[in-house]
Amino acid sequence: MDKLRVDKWLWAARFFKTRGVALEAIKGGKVELNGIKPKPSKTLSVGDKLKITQVHRQVEVTVLIVSDKRGNAEQAITLYQLDSEVLNQRKPTADMALVGYREKGAGRPTKRDRRKIDNFYG
Repeated sequence: MDKLRVDKWLWAARFFKTRGVALEAIKGGKVELNGIKPKPSKTLSVGDKLKITQVHRQVEVTVLIVSDKRGNAEQAITLYQLDSEVLNQRKPTADMALVGYREKGAGRPTKRDRRKIDNFYG
């Protein structure tokens, strides 16, 4: 096999959990193939460069093997060469408090803290 759809390869290389998620990422512009934003049906071949943006990281890979079979993680990393990887580890912002994020020790006591307080007061 020398050519394959981009969405199938991304799924087989374990960048996305399902082909549907890979499809949505491509449609959403989160994947670049050789510097352009492809359609999901665009064919991929050996030597192509992909730039994949995910929530937790951004990677650039070179395709080494074209395969539509999804295997385990050890088999998946043989399909590509990792050129660069940037992890998105950002500090929580103030608006995250609206979605339930809270710094450790801030706000109401946890169940464990409550027990310690009760034991302290007897």
